[in-house]
Amino acid sequence: MSLILHVEGVYPKFGSDCFIAPNATIVGDVVTGHQCSFWFNAVVRGDVNSIRMGNKVNVQDGAVIHATFQKTKAIIGNNVSIGHNAIVHGCTIHDNVLVGMGSIVMDNAVVHSNTIIAAGAVVLEGTICDAGSIYAGVPAKKVKDISQDLIHGEIDRIANNYIRYSDWFRNQVEGKEGV
Repeated sequence: MSLILHVEGVYPKFGSDCFIAPNATIVGDVVTGHQCSFWFNAVVRGDVNSIRMGNKVNVQDGAVIHATFQKTKAIIGNNVSIGHNAIVHGCTIHDNVLVGMGSIVMDNAVVHSNTIIAAGAVVLEGTICDAGSIYAGVPAKKVKDISQDLIHGEIDRIANNYIRYSDWFRNQVEGKEGV
């Protein structure tokens, strides 16, 4: 069963048509848009500061979203995929972004729209990632601009696929809180 808890009386709030895996954990001041999904072992902790998410955000298996007490919030736009085991911490991620598997985006970083953070990349605190770019490496650096084909072929495709994947499991967990 999903672990959905309040923090000092503040519960997560979910938009319509969201999927929450049975072992996902979502706590505190978290507000999501519509068609979001929280996959197996994902942790979204709005305990020390707020987390705001747009529509069509998928938080894949083992990913963590958190912030820093009284300093940073996590703000995530629309159509964002947060890959398996990624960490998104106290940063701003704009629309149409893919945060690759195992990558880390640190406090006060800003990832502008139509951007890919490559698998395993580490976006250091305060880094500003240009729109329409791919960032890779440790620390993450811009490696190239993104074509429209890559935006539609990867960023949009993955976000849309996760809506489809949610449907595979939704009926099995229907009736759980937040679903």
